[in-house]
Amino acid sequence: MRLNILAFVLGTGLLQQQAKLPDVMWAWGLMAIIFVIGWLRRYQSTVLAATTRILWWVFFLGAGFFWAAAFAHWRLADFLSPEWERRDIQIVGVIASMPQESDRSMRFQFHVEHVVTEGATVPKHIALSWYKGRQSDANEMAFSAVKVGQRWQVTVRLKQPHGNANPHGFDYEAWALEHNIRATGYIRASVDNQLLDQMANYPVYWIEQLREEIQQRFTNRLADRTYAGVLKTLATGDQYAIPRDQWQLFMRTGTIHLMSISGLHITLVSSLVFALVFGLWRCNPYLVLRLPARRAAVIAGLIVATGYAVLSGFAIPAQRALYMLAVVAIAVWKGRFTSPVTILAWALLWVVLLDPWATISSGFWLSFGAIAIIMLVSVGRIGKIHWLRDWLRIQWAITLGLVPLLLALFQQVSLVSPLANAVAIPLVSFVVVPLTLLATIPLLDFTLPLAHEALSIGMALLHWLSQLPYAVWEQHAPPVWTLPVAIVGIIWMLLPGSLGLGFFAGFSARWVGSIALLPMFLIQPPKPRAGELWLTVLDVGQGLAIVARTEHHALLFDTGPNFGETDSGNRIIVPFLRGEGIRQLDTMIVSHADTDHSGGALSVLAAVPVKMLSSSLNSPHPIQRAETYQDQCRAGQSWQWDGVYFELLHPLAQDYENPQNKTNANSCVLKITSTHGSVLLPSDIGSKEESALLARIGDKLPATILIAPHHGSNTSSTSAFLQKVNPVLTIFTVGYHNRYGHPHEAVVARYRNLGSRLLRSDVDGAILLRFADNEWFVDSWRKLHRRYWQHSITDPYD
Repeated sequence: MRLNILAFVLGTGLLQQQAKLPDVMWAWGLMAIIFVIGWLRRYQSTVLAATTRILWWVFFLGAGFFWAAAFAHWRLADFLSPEWERRDIQIVGVIASMPQESDRSMRFQFHVEHVVTEGATVPKHIALSWYKGRQSDANEMAFSAVKVGQRWQVTVRLKQPHGNANPHGFDYEAWALEHNIRATGYIRASVDNQLLDQMANYPVYWIEQLREEIQQRFTNRLADRTYAGVLKTLATGDQYAIPRDQWQLFMRTGTIHLMSISGLHITLVSSLVFALVFGLWRCNPYLVLRLPARRAAVIAGLIVATGYAVLSGFAIPAQRALYMLAVVAIAVWKGRFTSPVTILAWALLWVVLLDPWATISSGFWLSFGAIAIIMLVSVGRIGKIHWLRDWLRIQWAITLGLVPLLLALFQQVSLVSPLANAVAIPLVSFVVVPLTLLATIPLLDFTLPLAHEALSIGMALLHWLSQLPYAVWEQHAPPVWTLPVAIVGIIWMLLPGSLGLGFFAGFSARWVGSIALLPMFLIQPPKPRAGELWLTVLDVGQGLAIVARTEHHALLFDTGPNFGETDSGNRIIVPFLRGEGIRQLDTMIVSHADTDHSGGALSVLAAVPVKMLSSSLNSPHPIQRAETYQDQCRAGQSWQWDGVYFELLHPLAQDYENPQNKTNANSCVLKITSTHGSVLLPSDIGSKEESALLARIGDKLPATILIAPHHGSNTSSTSAFLQKVNPVLTIFTVGYHNRYGHPHEAVVARYRNLGSRLLRSDVDGAILLRFADNEWFVDSWRKLHRRYWQHSITDPYD
């Protein structure tokens, strides 16, 4: 049965790799397999028995595949029609999640109960933002009183879920589908916006309200203490409460798993309740005669674990622990022995049954991977081992065993993780979490400051560890085929036996397993050859970020927008650079100060060594102050890397002295030329600057590929400029349904009349260009990495 469960899970994962959803009618083909199995079972044969087992495996594989397909068809059927995007729609519904407040807005999930606007169709589950300063005085007062569970009538503007599509980047559209968010948008200022009910009486909203009340009490009790957000997260699972710098600390020390409601926390709480109930129950003969103490204790532990998991938001690690505890409870109730592997398999099944998209979640792989490793090194071992040695062995095994997953998912591994976890796990699990959970009870919230003080001690150690020179190993994303090879090698190294390696004893030739890890580290991603130019126009929404690579050098032109709590630097650019194995930037050019071009610069400078910063920014700008080696970009500056020529064409030195020039006018303009083709990057210059370039250096403007000036604004891309550049391909870097209306229709018409091929980042995602072999090649990430859930936009240029 365990193999059949694995086949079912594999089937759900296989569905998530499809570019298109299959017709669920094909699932009837599984009945043919059942018929064949029934026919074969009438005969007694070893060969036929083996064939039957294989057919059962194929059946469960197909069952998992079509189970996930049915879920996907059902969820995708609830969508926002394109004709109702960006139009005012009045709806009535309930705030379904704790509002996440920032300096500029408040965000929450909203369950739509009724659509007031005649003829409009709106999905049942949407995500809304409510921006400050855009409402009437009455609405501003209502804004400050928004709470989960309230029923509102609001006017909204919506669009279909659409995320950035980049190599090594976060897939927002997959996340939105898994969390059943079928449209996103914002609340419009309207006199009709009004609170209808303070509380919608449904259990799901009661739970969310309880979580919100706990967070508010924590805020009142802890005031502005540094780690208040961590304690809120440990109590309610709200990971938005933790500041970004603390997340980075947990990532660098490999303790990020402790900052979610992990299986360890669920199991600990359940075990404490089990021990308490078991001890008290068996002291009362009356109770024991009616129900054995062990059964009563296991049910009590399961009930408390369920409550904690639900309170925490029911993330995958919590689900896994809860389902494992449920299987144990059933086994204890029936008086049967159940192997740990069987318990894990059933937990695996229940997770993917309820959430077929779990297999594309990093939490799924890390959670089940860690438990599988613990079982490998602890279950079935013969003889007693000192508790300290056993603890160290498990920590070493988890650190080693999760290396392939961590490199595949994040391209980094904490080298201080064993030491950090050896201290943090006992402290958090046995001190911080119990005190925090006690504080969720109103009369016991005096334990909260004690939990904070205990956590502060651990955090001080984590800070020290994170500052060590080699705290984190970072590298390129390993090729997919190297991951199963590495996992086999790790299993070989962790098998029981006798070997004088680490804390393990004796399986001869265990060192052979380490050889299987080498390809994961040694096989480098492909890179340009001498004279070649590789250009990646990243999809950063309404903004610009381009990575240019030659054989031995890399340049970043602009750094995309700032998104509020995050920016393009840490969310898109740094993961791309790390995944591609780009360890440093030889030059970073920030063309001008507008935040859609400079918003991610500070994050890039903090994460990646930059040899030289070139920009048109003024001296007091924070980006200028963050980098030691910097220069002002000026026309005439040029350099050559590996047979590829780079030249800045604008601005002139005197342009900086003109007080009338706005930031766009002084944008850095870069021309990159190879023997295989050229590209012009004009940033946000306008028609005046285009005319100046034509008059001054018109002979240098022709290019194979043009990044459309100012994202296709009607203030640029003049006919004379386009005719001189005469690009074969033009790329518009624009955000989906951006508020500026870029690219402007008149501008697009000019490029069409010129005969230029047109691509745009909101339709195509990241655009990958290669200049090699006396020609150039172009591809898009959405085309190369197509998945059925990705937002399909009709290409207006086909």
